[in-house]
Amino acid sequence: MVLQLTKDTYFCDMQQFVSYKNIEIAYTVSGKGNALVLLHGFLETSTMWQSYVEALSKTNKVITIDLLGHGKTPCLGYIHTMEEMAETVFAVVKELKLRKIHLAGHSMGGYVALAFAEMYPDYVKALCLINSTSRADSEERKVNRDRAIRAVKYNHKQFIRISVTNLFRPKNRKIFAETIKKVKKEALTTSLQGIIAALEGMKIREDREVLLHFSPYKKMMVIGKRDPVLNFEDLIDQTKNSEVDVDIFPDGHMSHIENKDDLLFSLNRFVGN
Repeated sequence: MVLQLTKDTYFCDMQQFVSYKNIEIAYTVSGKGNALVLLHGFLETSTMWQSYVEALSKTNKVITIDLLGHGKTPCLGYIHTMEEMAETVFAVVKELKLRKIHLAGHSMGGYVALAFAEMYPDYVKALCLINSTSRADSEERKVNRDRAIRAVKYNHKQFIRISVTNLFRPKNRKIFAETIKKVKKEALTTSLQGIIAALEGMKIREDREVLLHFSPYKKMMVIGKRDPVLNFEDLIDQTKNSEVDVDIFPDGHMSHIENKDDLLFSLNRFVGN
């Protein structure tokens, strides 16, 4: 199946809100069937999934959520922990009266999915990490987060432009030049506070590799072999001696763009279609 981009109105018209700690969490629901919750990454919004929603909602109930400080969901504080973001996901799950969900997250969304799975294991039917890792930040990575925070405070627009470009495999930066412009435009809607709060939250997140080995539900990892952000060998190492289903794509950190049709196939397989 080849994905076709939908009009923005198709996605935006479905947006709903649920109250959480005196703010409104934005989410969308489309289709009927197995509940599939899709979580976006850092500097992204739920609109990253719009073409996937159209395809996947033909056979599933697809839910997308704007995480704290991203998209239409405002900030809640100066640090958005992965656990706090997972609580907002649970608020949506409760609002929709969902009992078991297939949960998939891209990059930071994967960290949130892991936190949710640890906090609410009885609600998880399957877990998929897309260009994400179960491990906590290394000390070197934490230092880089602090550098990023300083860069954001100095010039957050420049930080966004550079960061988004660097997520793609070098050869794809020309191939997807027009799409990258749109991704940057969307990322620039993220507030300064939202960017810093997410960076602080990712920096202090817990290691949850144990979930890949000892949780009872189905697990999948989608890995970009030339991901500029995550080390390929490190990701493969996390899945050793586990029952994690691994799909390896040839490109970078943005599999939903760089390997769009492959990812759709993987997600369909993930929910059992």
